[in-house]
Amino acid sequence: MRRLMLLRHAKTETDAPSGRDRDRRLDERGLRDAAEIGGWISRNPPFPNCVLVSPAARTLQTWDLAWAAMKGVVPKPQVEQVEELYGADPAQLLTSIRMASVSDPKRLLLVGHNPGMHELALALAGSGDAAARKALTDNLPTSGLAVLDFAIDDWDDVAFRRGKLLLFVSPKLLKQASSD
Repeated sequence: MRRLMLLRHAKTETDAPSGRDRDRRLDERGLRDAAEIGGWISRNPPFPNCVLVSPAARTLQTWDLAWAAMKGVVPKPQVEQVEELYGADPAQLLTSIRMASVSDPKRLLLVGHNPGMHELALALAGSGDAAARKALTDNLPTSGLAVLDFAIDDWDDVAFRRGKLLLFVSPKLLKQASSD
């Protein structure tokens, strides 16, 4: 069994002072949301033991804040910046996931960008929680997290429609749930 967690970066500023997209940083809401989703992960094991992060400023910040909220609760995962995650489409993301077979983590977290992350989550989810699948259909919002399980023994075997979507969560959904 392998677990894949797909986390979209948190909310960002519209433009970076440099004018480069990859330099965009988190805005105030993004700073709060990244910490909130990290806190949620720390309360909902099992935890990732390998994290692949796009090298963009916003994804690195998202991971740093999420990890700060997990530290002391979650065992420190192996973390790697992966250039190919920046601007990747679902096929490129799938290649990065399959490459995890080298270190063979049981639970892998990707921190990346839309539209690729959203499209990948939809393409991988062949079954799973109906409400989560319906909610994920519209969007993988900033700080959105999709968790999928695969009945496989090697990351090389991850394929479209073979994942079971266990849950989809975002800061907005967490706020709605706490107010119910």
